[in-house]
Amino acid sequence: MQIKRIIPNSLTCANLLCGSVAVYMATQEQFLLTFALIIAGAIFDFFDGASARWLKVPSPLGIQLDSLADDITFGLAPSMALMCYLKPIIGWWSLIALLMAAFSALRLAKFNIDERQTTSFIGLATPPNAIFWASLVCYLNTIPLPVWAPWILLFGSLLSCYLLVSEIPFFSLKSAGKEKMHIIIFSIGCCFILGSCATIAITNKQIAIAILGGAICILWYILFNFCTLRHK
Repeated sequence: MQIKRIIPNSLTCANLLCGSVAVYMATQEQFLLTFALIIAGAIFDFFDGASARWLKVPSPLGIQLDSLADDITFGLAPSMALMCYLKPIIGWWSLIALLMAAFSALRLAKFNIDERQTTSFIGLATPPNAIFWASLVCYLNTIPLPVWAPWILLFGSLLSCYLLVSEIPFFSLKSAGKEKMHIIIFSIGCCFILGSCATIAITNKQIAIAILGGAICILWYILFNFCTLRHK
């Protein structure tokens, strides 16, 4: 029984460790490793909650530890990646990107006390936001940028801050009922996007293009979500 209680929190700590190392890798401008560690953290994040439910050992400690780990992995790590990428280009203005870490913490705190978010989300969840920015930075680091592009990225980070704490409903991949069809359509779109990006990456021998598929999938998620909202 004691081992059962340890498993979920151990997975959460693994998520936290991935996030901590991802932050360090971002400061070293190792953006590919930052992205990989955020993905690993997302996998641990999925299984810590799932294992707690399967083993029937949920705990208040686990809830608080999960939020702390998520803010490091899905808040601070992608924010640091964007900041470290932009700093050589626009200097201290790049610190604006760190606002995403603060708004991610606020979003996670709201999630913990919001009873409306049991089967869906209110506001953009932190993992897709993190995957979007980590994926995008990893790709942009391989190409030259127009002089105006860094400012568009900063504006995008502020838009992310808004989406994280907004009252906009987002469907969850764990949803049931009529949203199952949304999940199927979204999943088919993701398969097409990732397959296309992988094909282009293999053709051009550039792994960053395959990784960019992650950012495009998140954009597809946001756009598809807004389309479904209009028809509700």
